[in-house]
Amino acid sequence: QVQLVESGGGSVQAGGSLRISCEASVYTNTMAWFRQAPGKEREGVAAINPNGRTWYADSVKGRFTISKDNAKNTLYLQMNGLKLEDTAMYYCAADRINWALARPISLTDFEYWGQGTQVTVSS
Repeated sequence: QVQLVESGGGSVQAGGSLRISCEASVYTNTMAWFRQAPGKEREGVAAINPNGRTWYADSVKGRFTISKDNAKNTLYLQMNGLKLEDTAMYYCAADRINWALARPISLTDFEYWGQGTQVTVSS
């Protein structure tokens, strides 16, 4: 069983930066970040596979960067230029499959999920 623990969420002003982390109990292949705002469906934000290939949602391209430290089994999401609409609960997800990331990620691509970390952007 893979356990994922997110950290680093918090409150930040619009235009600011934040980095969130997700520590996995064991090595996994594809890892990703999803987010869910109140009253909205959970959506994919970014993903990375063992080959280093990444995928980003259009809404965060150029502002967010996903990375992974394999030695620490830790996934990161560096968020710059934060906007009010980035406010959400951010969830870490992982899967044993090495997804090609040639298409947008979906919830069903990932078997393991963390409990989430809240990111709040204020004006």
